[in-house]
Amino acid sequence: MFDRLVNLVTGMGTSKDKGTGGAHVVVVRSKAELDAAYRDNWIARKAIDIVPFDMLREGRQWQGENDQITAIEKAEKDLGYFTKVKAALTRGRLYGGGCIVIGDGASDPSTELRIDAINRGGIKYLHVFSLHEIVAGELNRDPLSPYFGEPRDYELRSANGEALKLHPSRVVRFLGAPLPDDVTVRTESVWSDSILQAIMDAVDQATSAASYIAAMLPEAKQDIISVPGLSQHLATAATTSRLTERFAYASMMKSMHGMLLLEGDGKSPSGEVWQQKQLSFTGLPDVANLFLQIVSGAADVPVTRMLGQSPKGMNSTGESDLRNYYDHVAAKQKVELTPCLSRLDRALVRHALGAEPDDVWYTWRPLYQPSDKEKAEIFAAKAKAVKDLSDVGLMPDEALAKGVQNMLIEDGSLPGLEAALEEFGDEPEDADEEAARLNEEQQRQQANDAKPRTLYVSRKLLNADEFIDWAKGQGFETTLDAGDLHVTVAFSREAVDWMKVGENWTSGPDGKLAVVPGGARLVEPLGDKGAIVLLFNSSELAWRHMAIREAGASWDWPEYQPHVTITYDAGAVDLEKVEPYRGKLVFGPEVFAELDDDWTSKVRES
Repeated sequence: MFDRLVNLVTGMGTSKDKGTGGAHVVVVRSKAELDAAYRDNWIARKAIDIVPFDMLREGRQWQGENDQITAIEKAEKDLGYFTKVKAALTRGRLYGGGCIVIGDGASDPSTELRIDAINRGGIKYLHVFSLHEIVAGELNRDPLSPYFGEPRDYELRSANGEALKLHPSRVVRFLGAPLPDDVTVRTESVWSDSILQAIMDAVDQATSAASYIAAMLPEAKQDIISVPGLSQHLATAATTSRLTERFAYASMMKSMHGMLLLEGDGKSPSGEVWQQKQLSFTGLPDVANLFLQIVSGAADVPVTRMLGQSPKGMNSTGESDLRNYYDHVAAKQKVELTPCLSRLDRALVRHALGAEPDDVWYTWRPLYQPSDKEKAEIFAAKAKAVKDLSDVGLMPDEALAKGVQNMLIEDGSLPGLEAALEEFGDEPEDADEEAARLNEEQQRQQANDAKPRTLYVSRKLLNADEFIDWAKGQGFETTLDAGDLHVTVAFSREAVDWMKVGENWTSGPDGKLAVVPGGARLVEPLGDKGAIVLLFNSSELAWRHMAIREAGASWDWPEYQPHVTITYDAGAVDLEKVEPYRGKLVFGPEVFAELDDDWTSKVRES
């Protein structure tokens, strides 16, 4: 009669089954317990904070006219929009409910806030409260009301103790873990459960596991000394004191001189015997990691994100886990956060623009941030797509130019583009002027076309003295001469027309290129010639490298990695202990030369 699996032989599912009497019971966590967990337990705090932070950290990408976007982004900054939303999201996840109160300066906040009546600068403040600071009225169950499912009103206590009624149109709710519908109806609750309500047991278990392992550390190694007649030595206070004093001196000698003096030969029954007991921690890290994985699964956050560590092992799935997590957060932004912010965003747009244009909208910026190499490839793909669209002629050139300008400004591909457009204008040349210019460029290009040849493009390191001083300080006995220190931009064994490579538009007016201090840097061996190099990142060099390759240059390696060769003789230097050069790298203008296959014979070190 029961809808369960029963096995009379093993007793599973019968009265003999130890799990038959188990049942789920809801124990609602109090505010004091939630506060204590959030303040005292790092796992609980991360489970609450990570998702709101990730949902908001990259911000939004507004679409519209440049002046409209600027006004909206200024309004977000002035009102502390993202700070307030994050605080409300955090309160919602911690307590089960948080809210933002929209203040327009109305004398009677119990009246409905008409979004369409908000003028430019109409929002005076945004205040954040938790469910413990604001009292929600009874639930609105009228299906014909636009505020169905929300409280009929809210109540705040002013500084002098007076009750202040708020219309629900002035309040934006943020919830945690949603309650079942029947619970909401039965309890008339307008809020939800704390995120910690369902995962607190997993949090406590992971914390306890780490605590138990930590408690074993003082017991990891214990000295055991067998003393013949020990009970006789402890028979009186005087003999006990002498025994204690003796072994105190023995411990001091062991600590200071690394030796232990005992009576006897250490073997016979009449002599003292010393032995050491050590605890084995084999398998304990796996146990601790298992509990952390359970917590991460309960919090719906990957272990790599929860612990802030890189994926390990040949079969690790850390990157794909993060991609899936970012997709999950993006879905929450679309399905939960955007509808929740709808009322607030409408008020924000009217506050910034004084109206609600239909062509003003936003998307959430992607959470996954590509590497410099991926950015260069994406930029090249976008440039090719724009060229294809222009060649096909599916839209007017002016419209395409506007779209491309907005795209490059919003995704940050060309820093300073917006200011440059304001300075030089964003209107394209008329057809006759453009045709004449293109004809002139084509004639000049044809006149300047040179015989294809191999190519090696490099930049000399101008602050070589600082670089060499660093290398000497790290123990390198010899380095390349200051005049030979450089970064390779590209080289091509296949013949290429140098004139088609063009010039580098990312350099300064003097042709120099500066790589700012810091960032990811490593000192490692490279290639089969014994080179020891400093690896660093530079989006400018990566983009220039891709541009040269698109002009027809070949490349011998799977990918491009900017580096400066330090030496071809590492000597006795332990590369694991070398601290990479963190200072500024200043490179001179690009130097074009033909590829020299005998370059190793010209390497000079000093």
